[in-house]
Formats: sequence, structure tokens, C-alpha cells
Amino acid sequence: MMTALPPIMRTTAARLSALYLILFTACAVVLVVYVSSLSTRMLTAQTREAILEEVSGLGRAYQRGGLPRLVRVMEIRARQPGANLYLIADPSGLILAGNVESLQPGVLDDPGWTARAFTYRRFGEGESPGEKNHSAVAQIIRLPNQMILLVGRDLGEPEQFRGVMRRALVVALGMMGFGALLIWLFVGRRALRRIDSVSEASRQIMGGDLGRRLPVTGAGDEFDRLSENLNLMLDRIAALNEGLKQVSANIAHDLKTPLTRLRNRAEAALSRSADPSAAHEALEQTIAESDQLIRTFNAILMISRLEAGSSADSTEDIDLAAIVADVVELYEPVAEEMGVALGFKVAETVRVDGNRELIGQALSNIVDNAIKYSAEATEKPTVMVSLHTDAASARLVVSDNGPGIPAADRERAMERFVRLEASRSQPGSGLGLSLAKAVMTFHAGALELSGKNDGLSVAMVFPKGKSK
Repeated sequence: MMTALPPIMRTTAARLSALYLILFTACAVVLVVYVSSLSTRMLTAQTREAILEEVSGLGRAYQRGGLPRLVRVMEIRARQPGANLYLIADPSGLILAGNVESLQPGVLDDPGWTARAFTYRRFGEGESPGEKNHSAVAQIIRLPNQMILLVGRDLGEPEQFRGVMRRALVVALGMMGFGALLIWLFVGRRALRRIDSVSEASRQIMGGDLGRRLPVTGAGDEFDRLSENLNLMLDRIAALNEGLKQVSANIAHDLKTPLTRLRNRAEAALSRSADPSAAHEALEQTIAESDQLIRTFNAILMISRLEAGSSADSTEDIDLAAIVADVVELYEPVAEEMGVALGFKVAETVRVDGNRELIGQALSNIVDNAIKYSAEATEKPTVMVSLHTDAASARLVVSDNGPGIPAADRERAMERFVRLEASRSQPGSGLGLSLAKAVMTFHAGALELSGKNDGLSVAMVFPKGKSK
């Protein structure tokens, strides 16, 4: 059945226009029929009341003066403009007086209200071939002398009203049809063009043009909102693809060297099998290198799990101040050995909804980096961990006076395997800040890097009153 429709009727816009047109037409027909019927009943009731008043007046005239007075009063009223119908006939139905020249046969046979409207012709009206007879309703009364009295009223006004209503219905339907056509031309076709443009852009994207985005007109309607959301999704997919490419390249670059060292040391241990101490030392170095590789892969897996929104890590109400104290206590021996002054400043207990292990791991990575690079400071190396709050967030900040990171490189420093140190003399895999950023994303927070001149401040910003 769908294939039998014209192509234009297979579009949603055309179907909606047709549906609304049918709905409006049905409502208009029902409304016009209801109003017309109600008005006709009201006019008919008024007509009957007017006829009864005329009958009552003529009855009083008949009682006072008999048939002669009745005829005189009837003749006077018949000559008035817009008069009712008046007629006196003999018992056989022959018209004797009144303003009616002829009646539809059988009207005078039964006394009382006429069963239905009848046709008549007034005096002085010609009998042109195309001329229609008038229609009326009347009450038939037999006088005591068997004469017949008819008092009626023309139905021209109700008929005219029905004609006006019919014409109004035709005009309304015509206007609705014309309006539906205009809606389809100016709204439906515009919507179709926008859908076609979205479809064309989608085909180009599927064809390999991954930089293409869905069009946004700026109208702010549902099409723009849909396009904007899909464009955000495409941007996110593009970023993930780019990150995957970078991770693949960085893994190949950063892991090639330690794997090569592992092989060389294993080969050296085999060649020195005659020297047990040298072979033992080579095996210890191999184990240490393997442990570093395992930590690197664990960090990669943790970042991937957090970025995927994994809910395996539960959250609870935790005290950030306690985490700061534990991490600072853990790294105090390392800082003292490297000649770095490590301190912390916590004004009050700050509680957030989070995962203690993840936050502790992220803070440990940041503090480890700060100690490692602040050791290169020209002045006394210092690392300070502080915790403070404002109305909307809790900020856990690690500051050092090391060489810092240029503002242009701070976003890149939070990517996986990115190490800004060209010589790569410092140990590490370039995953510390990446892991901290993933942890903050998991907690609906943010990782912010800042600093002036020498030194770097890394802030872990937690939203207050929110949980994962």
C-alpha cells in the first residue's frame, strides 16, 4: 500500500499536512452542522411562537365580531411588510381570502401544525419557469362554521441562514486546504531540505570524510538540537579515534625501549652464566624493568576503564584531608632523600562522595611528579599540598617550584604517554597526569594546571554535593 502512494505522500511532512487537513475538515463540518442545526431549531421555535401569537390575536377578533371581523383583521395584517401567511378557505379547500394565491395540495386536509414545510405562492408573483415556490410552516384551524383558517410563516430566513452556513463551510474548507498547501510549501519542504542536508552529510561521513559535521542553521529548533548533539557525538568519536592512534603510537615508541632492554639483559645473563653474581644482577634488573612495564599496563587499563565510565569502582563519603595526610606521610621519606621540602596545609575536614583508592592513586601520581621535577629547582625545592573549599567545590592543590609547564603545553601534558622532557632522563611513563584526569572525570570533577614563572600548580577540583 505504501508503494502505491505518490512519492510526495511518503514524506512525514506531507502526511502530517494531510492528517491535519482531515482533522480540521472534520472539526469544521461537525461545528457547522451543530451550529446550523441549533440555529435552525431556535428559529423554528421562534416561528412557532410567532404563529401562536397571531392565532391568539385572530381568535380574539373572531370572538368579538365573528367571521367578518376576522377577515378584516386578517386583511389588515396581510398587507403589512414581511407579513405572515393568512388564508381563509371554504370546507372544500377553496381559498376565499388572504395573501396566499396557491398552496401545495393536501396542506389544508388535516388541522393542527403542518407535518412538514410546504410550498406556496403569494399574490402578484409570476410563474416564471425557473422561479422556486416559497416554503413555510403553518397551523391549520377549522372554525365552528367549518371554514378553514391558516396562519403560517415563511421559512426564507432559516433557509438563508443554512445557505450562509454552507457557504461558510465551503470557504473554510477552501482556506484550510490552501493553508495546508502553504504549510507544506513553506514549512514541510524546508524541513525536507534540512533532512536531506543531514542525510547528505551523514553519507559523506560514512564515506570517510570524518571531519564533516551535520549542518546547524542557528534557528534553535529540534533539527538544530539534534544536529548539535550528533556533532558533539562525532567530535567525541573523533577524539577517541585520535587518542587511540596516539596511544598506539606512544605504546610502540615508549615500550619498545624497555622491551629491548629486557631482551638485552636476558641475553647478557645467558652469556654470563659462568658468573653467578652478574647473572643474578641482570635478573634483578629484568624483574625491575618488568615491574615498571606491569605498572604502565595497569595504568593504561585503569585509564581506559575510567574513561569508559565503568562503575566497578564504588564510591562513598570520604575525607579528603585524611587522604592528603596519608599520601604526604607516604612520600615524606622520598622527598627527604631527594632534598625536597614536602608539606601540607588543610584548614578543615572536607568530605566528598568518591573512591578513596582512585583519589589516593591520582594524588600520589601528582605528588610523585612534583617531587621528581621540583628537585631541579634553582632555589630550595618545595612541594606544598593544600586543601580548601568554596561554595561550589573542593580544591586539592599540589604546588611546586620546579621548572613548570608552559601554558601552551598544559593540555597536552594530560594526554597519555606525553612527556615534555625531550631527553626523557627522568623515570616514568607519561601516564601520571592522564590517570589523574581520568579519575577526576570519573568523579565529575576537573584537573586544572596553572602556574606563574617557575613552578606548577595542579588542582583536583571536586564538585560539592555531587557523586558519580
